[in-house]
Amino acid sequence: MKTSDFDYHLPPERIAQHPVEPRDAARLLVLEHHSGRRTHTTFRQLSEYLNPGDLLVANRSRVVPARLAARKLPGGGKAELLLLERVDAQRWKALAGGKGLGPGRQLELPGGIRATVEEDLGGAQRLVAFDRPLDEQLPKLGRVPLPPYIHAPLAEPERYQTVYAEEPGSAAAPTAGLHFTPALITALRAKGVGFASVLLHIGLDTFAPVTEEDPAQHRIHTEWCQLPAETAAQVEQTRATGGRVVAVGTTSVRTLETAARAAQGSPLAAFEGRSDLFIRPGYQFQVVDALLTNFHLPCSTLIMLVSALAGRENILASYREAIELEYRFYSFGDAMLII
Repeated sequence: MKTSDFDYHLPPERIAQHPVEPRDAARLLVLEHHSGRRTHTTFRQLSEYLNPGDLLVANRSRVVPARLAARKLPGGGKAELLLLERVDAQRWKALAGGKGLGPGRQLELPGGIRATVEEDLGGAQRLVAFDRPLDEQLPKLGRVPLPPYIHAPLAEPERYQTVYAEEPGSAAAPTAGLHFTPALITALRAKGVGFASVLLHIGLDTFAPVTEEDPAQHRIHTEWCQLPAETAAQVEQTRATGGRVVAVGTTSVRTLETAARAAQGSPLAAFEGRSDLFIRPGYQFQVVDALLTNFHLPCSTLIMLVSALAGRENILASYREAIELEYRFYSFGDAMLII
């Protein structure tokens, strides 16, 4: 297996620059992975492909307005911080933009907030300590970061949040969930489809391509995740009664499967910790039966993950057909349901 096995050509005009309105008007490609059969519909018809007793498991992480303008002290030169991950109440891992941002550099943010670069973490990453917790200040200080392939400004920042986002901590949205509306969730529940949540705070490394020729040599990014005891119990109940566990997005897959690995064959239980799970073809899924997801970048760990569930040929054939039918790709794009 080579990284190039997961490559495909995407015309630039197929990269969605804006979300569709309303959210559930997005198109939905349904792939039956055992047969390879594909059906084209819209996201608001999702209930037609789910059964009473199925369980949707979604990531409730909320995107942090993590792009911060700053000025260097002394001198006043411009700098920028992109918060990646909270370390504790006042320290964050961040991408630092600007020259001379080594350890010891002082920065000032709007509102008089001071920051100190404590450590060089390699590349543009720095460990940055602030003189106070940022949580309450971030909505005023920062802007929501968008993926590098989105060049159009976002008129409404909430449109890059899921309707069920609760806990701030992500540098990017769990985009498979962007298509849900409160009305659709209510309709699914009325049909008997369960809805549960996990928490995984997404870092920007999720967009990084695999550059090694052999994917096994790729060092997967790690992300903090949490499976609540209540969700673990819902999953176990769903499996016991013959329902399907349907992950909403690859982040939910990683959380569920990481918790299953920790359980070592025992019933799924509450889990909290870092996931370093690299799911690629050959992986045996322990929990996830089906997946709601968007269309992913070529040669990425995410296209490898969906290929592990549906088969590489099924995925690439589906992507080719989606391109021909002018589906919209990536974060603000259309969706796929793998069943």
